[in-house]
Amino acid sequence: MNHLASSPAVATIALLTALAVHPSAGAAPPVVKIDGSSTVFPITEAVAEEFQKARKGAVNVTVGISGTGGGFKKFCRGETDIANASRPILKKEMDECAKAGIRYYEMPVAYDALTVMVNPQNGFIKSLTVAELKKIWEPAAQGRINSWRDVNPAWPDQKLKLYGAGADSGTFDYFTEAIVGKVKSSRGDFTASEDDNVLVQGISGDKGALGYFGFAYYIENQKKLKAVAIDAGKGAVAPTPESVENGTYQPLSRPIFIYVSEQSIGKAEVREFVGFYMKSATQLVKEVKYIPLPAKAYTGNLDHLARKKLGTVFGGRNEVGLTIEELMKREAQL
Repeated sequence: MNHLASSPAVATIALLTALAVHPSAGAAPPVVKIDGSSTVFPITEAVAEEFQKARKGAVNVTVGISGTGGGFKKFCRGETDIANASRPILKKEMDECAKAGIRYYEMPVAYDALTVMVNPQNGFIKSLTVAELKKIWEPAAQGRINSWRDVNPAWPDQKLKLYGAGADSGTFDYFTEAIVGKVKSSRGDFTASEDDNVLVQGISGDKGALGYFGFAYYIENQKKLKAVAIDAGKGAVAPTPESVENGTYQPLSRPIFIYVSEQSIGKAEVREFVGFYMKSATQLVKEVKYIPLPAKAYTGNLDHLARKKLGTVFGGRNEVGLTIEELMKREAQL
C-alpha cells in the first residue's frame, strides 16, 4: 500500500520484511496464535489468510473466537500472541497481565458501528431511542417487558425475543454501558452468544426479534436482517460508514483493537504478521465492511512498536461515544 511509502514507520516495515521467517526443511511452520473478539475476527481472519498466502505456508496463523473477555484471559496467561478486542483492556485484565508479566502494545485497527437489528418482517420499527433500548435491556425489564407493546403502547402485542452478545464479549460490555449506563448491566433472559452467526440465525428466524452485534455481520447478512436507526437525542441516525466517520452515529460507534504481547513480538513470525496487518489494514478493513482508520493510525501503531510504547491509552476503562477524530488525538498524545 502506497500510503506507507513516506511514513516514519517505513524503517520498521523494512525491518519486518528483513526478518521474514524461513523455517528449516522438514520443520513444522511456526504458529501465530490469536483469540478474542468475534467482532474483530473478520478483519484478523482476512489478514491471516492474505499473510499465509504471501508466506506460502511458511507461517501458520490460528484465529479463535472466545469473546474479548475470553481472549484477554488467554492472552494474560501467555497462551496467545495477539488478542482481538472490541473494547479497550479493562483494569482487572491489566492486573492479570501484570501478575503474569505480560506487557503489550495496544493497536486500534478499525471502527465499528455496533448495529441494532429487528426481523425484516417487522414493519413498525424504523428507529429506536436510547431510552427505549434501555427500557428493553435494563435488568428491571426482565419479567416486565415481554412484548413490543410493553415498550410502547402504540406497538403490537407481539412477543419480544432478544438476542445479544455473551457475557465474555466486549460487544456486551460496550452495549450495556452505552445503553443501560453500566457495564454488564443487562436483563438475563435473552439468547446470548459469542458467535454472531448464532445471533443472525435467531433474529432472521423470529418475527418479534431484536438483537445487536457488529456492523460487518449485519452487512454480510443484510438480506435477512433489518438495521434500526438510533436516536440519541439529535434525531435517528442509521449505522453507515459515513455516520461513523462524521461522528453522528452515537453512542454505538466504537474503536476495535488488537493487543500484541511484548514477549511474542520477539518472535520473527509475529513481528512479520503485525507489520503485514498494519500495511494491509486499510484495504482489508473495507473489504470486510468495517470502517478503516486514517492511514497515520496504522503507521502510528508501527511507530509505537519501534519505540516500545507499551500499555493502553484508556486507563483500564471503556469509553462510550469516542469518535475517530478523538481517538486520533488520543493516540497522538501517547
